[in-house]
Amino acid sequence: MNPARPGIDLTDELLNREQAVLSEWGFRSTDSAGRKRPELPCPVRTIFQRDRDRIIHSKAFRRLKHKTQVFLAPAGDHYRTRLTHTLETTQIARTIGRALGLNEDLIEAIGLGHDLGHTPFGHAGEKVLDEWCRNNGIPEGFQHQIQSVRVVDVIENDGQGLNLTFEVLEGILKHTKGPGDYSVALESDDDLHWEGRVVKISDRIAYVNHDTQDAIAAGLIDKSDVPEKFSLVLGRSNTDRIGSMVEDIITNTLREGRLLLSPEMEAAINGLKNFLFERVYYHPKVRNHDESIRHCLVGILDILNEDEEIYEKYLKNWLVSEENRTRRLLDYVAGMTDLYAIDVARELMLPTPWPIRLQ
Repeated sequence: MNPARPGIDLTDELLNREQAVLSEWGFRSTDSAGRKRPELPCPVRTIFQRDRDRIIHSKAFRRLKHKTQVFLAPAGDHYRTRLTHTLETTQIARTIGRALGLNEDLIEAIGLGHDLGHTPFGHAGEKVLDEWCRNNGIPEGFQHQIQSVRVVDVIENDGQGLNLTFEVLEGILKHTKGPGDYSVALESDDDLHWEGRVVKISDRIAYVNHDTQDAIAAGLIDKSDVPEKFSLVLGRSNTDRIGSMVEDIITNTLREGRLLLSPEMEAAINGLKNFLFERVYYHPKVRNHDESIRHCLVGILDILNEDEEIYEKYLKNWLVSEENRTRRLLDYVAGMTDLYAIDVARELMLPTPWPIRLQ
């Protein structure tokens, strides 16, 4: 019994249930390396369930609803945002994880937390912050997966962090694999637990599917533009594509004992991903905001960095931290939503009309 919380204690039952349900590939809560700051166990949740709940209740998680996935601050209700992408990734990962006997709670915590460090304006914003870092004394630049760990480890909870388990932090840090082929996600990080690797794979499955659907809805491409050789393998609808990918990886993994796609499916996924880069991500209507995004974010950073009075106005009560000024500025701007960044840029860089004098 937890002395701090007298009453029900389901700890043993929860751990026994894990032991009975998880496969040889699943990560048991009892095998966790724990947290940086030890805590008393929760009587009704495993450590990974607790991590999941902390992420869901965080401010950074709520801000994802107003951060770009592909389309900048979209006016339409049905385009994906960073939040809906996060939920779709997590759902796909849990489906795969359940079929393989993995720890769904660990999967869910990683999936829900994997993009908390993403910038406003999607990958265009990430590129701007990366360049700004390298020009302002942060030679390692900016990577959203590293920032995601920083968000949960340092920034959230008024600078105290969420004190997540090491396994969740590792999964968040290693969730991305860049623009390379799908096989890289399957074969890399063999030392990473299966739950983290499944989230990494599901991230790709989610975005190649929902970005295709959003691009069609936006009129950037037509359904008929998707090469037939990919549609024959994946299917022609979002539902069919996701189902095909998920079923393929489950079937091949169970048969071979390692995370694996059929060669045909892997080629089709890589082909669709390359098609999206060529026809959607670099489409002029998507990229025509790049320069304005640069002016917006760099302008905010430079003005705050150079003007002490304005710096104090915006950041005085934002985060109690001993970090240096550049790091605090970066954390502040990286955490902005699209609309908040636009509002701050308007306040800092556009002239303010002189108020009408009342008689």
